Order: sequence, then structure tokens, then C-alpha cells
Amino acid sequence: MAPEKRASLRKILIVDDDVAVTNYLMVFLMQTERFETTVVNDSREVSPLLDAVRFDLILLDMDMPHVSGMDILKEMRSREIKTPVIVLTGVSDVDLAVRSMKLGAFDYLTKPVEEEHLLEVIDSALAHRELQHSIEQLPEELTHEDLAHQDAFARIPTKNAEMVRLLHQAERLAASDLSIFLSGERGTGKEMLARAIHNASPVRTGPFVVVDVEAIAPEQFPAAFFGQAAVWSGEREERPGFLEEAEKGTLYLCRIERLSHPMQIRLQRVLQTGEYYRENSTQIRKAQVRFIVSSALDLTGDEHQERFSRDLLYHLMVNSLHLPPLRERPEDLPLLIEDLSQQAMAKFGKEIEGFSETFLAALRDYAFPDNIQELRNIVESAIVNTDTKIVGSEALPRYLQERVAATGAAGPEGGGFGPRPMAEMQRDHVLRTLRYCDDDRERAARRLGISTEELGRILGE
Repeated sequence: MAPEKRASLRKILIVDDDVAVTNYLMVFLMQTERFETTVVNDSREVSPLLDAVRFDLILLDMDMPHVSGMDILKEMRSREIKTPVIVLTGVSDVDLAVRSMKLGAFDYLTKPVEEEHLLEVIDSALAHRELQHSIEQLPEELTHEDLAHQDAFARIPTKNAEMVRLLHQAERLAASDLSIFLSGERGTGKEMLARAIHNASPVRTGPFVVVDVEAIAPEQFPAAFFGQAAVWSGEREERPGFLEEAEKGTLYLCRIERLSHPMQIRLQRVLQTGEYYRENSTQIRKAQVRFIVSSALDLTGDEHQERFSRDLLYHLMVNSLHLPPLRERPEDLPLLIEDLSQQAMAKFGKEIEGFSETFLAALRDYAFPDNIQELRNIVESAIVNTDTKIVGSEALPRYLQERVAATGAAGPEGGGFGPRPMAEMQRDHVLRTLRYCDDDRERAARRLGISTEELGRILGE
């Protein structure tokens, strides 16, 4: 083999105590002429080998004498070795799969594995590592203007350092065809970010299909999502679902936590193999779709462990982005108010010159339980319900007007809002969320992403 060809080969470490398995994998991978393989049958040799050689990928067995695959994953985590690992094991064990993926494994495959599928997973793991490396290399100082796809991200104005970095990460992810998981409180703009990722991606000319799991009855969801083969008016007819509507485009699946368990299993197969079948049909179909999924809940919490598949969750979270709440982005409030007011004026055909200081102060002092969506509602309502060029505090919703009155008179309209201790603002936010949830503490804690114990601590109990 020519030296330049050998230099371009990806280095794969195969760790398994079964010599027959390692010999088979070595021959198969070398026949592709894409990989240079190193075989280890004694797992005690792995640690020093990781010091000596920089591998591009590791195929790792779990059940081995001396040092288990789980122990190797733990060591790699502690040493911050980021080489992607694909677990290959003879035992189908969901708990083991989840624990290995928590420790950083890219995927978990049960032996014997189809050769074509193994190559697909290897390619995905290598692409993911390259992507993560490019994200790690992003400079510390970034601005919104540094984004290469300004048009795609124009609807997400920000000066917040965390948000700017998140948009750059999203732009890097958009260039791939990998699935993406978006997390963040309700109203933080997950759908807007999903649309921006689509518009910055190679499939931007394809469809962008939004599927709200909560909006479709569970018994109707499989047919709506996968399509249906049925008899209509005496004739057999094939009806496409959301998957086919999103063909060669992006499918955004929000409120993923509402999926039934059978649907979770079928979705995982689509994500892993790209294969699915319509309801009432046994014909296997291939999906050419980019998936973006989201949830406002912390699905890693124990309260979701029984209802939501751990295996699917950790597959989804390989490429994840978390949107910070609006209360953590105070510098973005003026930008967002300006952007939302421009949209509202165009939407309702009204013209204003600006907002009074008291109106703006009330918003600066508010924690926004429903984040940007709530801000949008406040701005739109204020513009619709005002007849003056300057929107005053009388156009605020009643609950914010009460805050203005309770704070006391200061400034041109009364009701000044000076800085307050963070603990006081945090307590106000929790109380507001409790009222919104009809004083249901468990529900309020879930919306806030905290435990009920933490909620009580914030309230001073």
C-alpha cells in the first residue's frame, strides 16, 4: 500500500477477548481499504496503548476478564480521552447500553451486527467526532456577525456570550446530517432554532416539517407519522405520513417526551437504520430525513426514567444544544423587544415610535416564566392595544401593571425599578410559576427544571 494511502487510513482499535471476533472484524475492516486496525485480546493492554497511539475510533466489548469494557469507558472519561467508542457486545441489555452511553460511548450494538450497519455507525461516529472537534476549536471571542449563515440566524438576535456560542455550535451541526436534540424551558425559541439550523443546512431547499407530539392523539400518531396503507372506498390506498412529507428535508419533532413507548422503539429504529414501514404494511421504506427533536423537560431526571426510553434518550442527546432562559440573557432584552415590535407592527399594520421607560423597566425587572414566547405576547398585545406613538405602562398586562403599582412611584410614569437581589427575583419567579401551575408544586418544579426540595429552599421553607 502506498505511504500516502496508509497515512489517510483511520486507525481503529478493536478490543475483545474472543480471538475469532477480533480476527473477523480486522479482516472485514481492512478489506474496505479505509481503516488501519489494531487488535487487543487482553484488555489490560488497552490503557498503555491509549497513551502510545492516537486512535480515531474504538470497537469495544463489554464482558471481558481482567478489565471490563465499562472500566475502560470510565478510565477514558476520567482521562478526558474523547476517542469515539462503539460498544459491541453479545448481550442485549438496555441498562448496560444506557450506562455505557452515559460514560460517553457513541453507540451500542449487539453481536452479530450486519456489516453494512456497522460501517454506517462507524462513519457516523467519525463524523460526530470531527464535528465536536471543530466546535471545540471555536475561538473564545465570537459575535453574531461571525456566523457564516447570517440570513438563517437573523431571527435570533443576541449579544449574550452563551447564546452566541450556541448559535455557532448550531451552525457547525447544521452542516452535517446528524440528528440534533434541543432542550430548554418552554418558550425559549427551540422551534426557531430548529428552523435556523434547517435554513443553514445542505437540505435547506427541502421541506421543514413540524410535528407536535402532544397535538396528535397517541392512537393516531403512528399512522400520521409513518403513513398508512388502508382500504378507502373499496380500493387499497397508500397514505404518506410526516416522514415522507419531510423527505430530503428536516423533520422537527417537539415535545418528544409525549411519545408512547411503542413509538419510541419505532423512532429509534428510524434513527439507527433509516428504515420504517407504514401502518398496515410490511414493506420496508427508507427515510432520507434530517431529525431535530426537542423537549422542555429534563428527561435525564429519575421521574422520566420509567416512561422514556433511556436507550433512545442517550442516542438523541449525542448532539444536543441547550437554550438558556430569557432571565439569563438580560443584555438581549432590548434586541428582542426591538425585533418583536418590528414583527408586530408589520403583522398588525400599526406604527409606534417606541416604549416608555416605565414599560421597559417593568420588563427588565421580570423573570418571564414563558420566556421569549411570553415577551412576544406582551409586545404584540401592547402594540395592538395602544393608540399613542409611545407605548406606556398602561399597555402592560394586568399582572405586570400590579408590579408597577406595588413598586412605588419613580420616573416619568411612576413605578421605578431599581436593581433587586437575585434571591428576591428568583423567589418572585418561583411564586409566579406556582400561580401559573395552580399551586401544584411538582408541576411547577418540572417547569422550572428543579426538584421540589429546591423549590422549597428558594421559598425559604
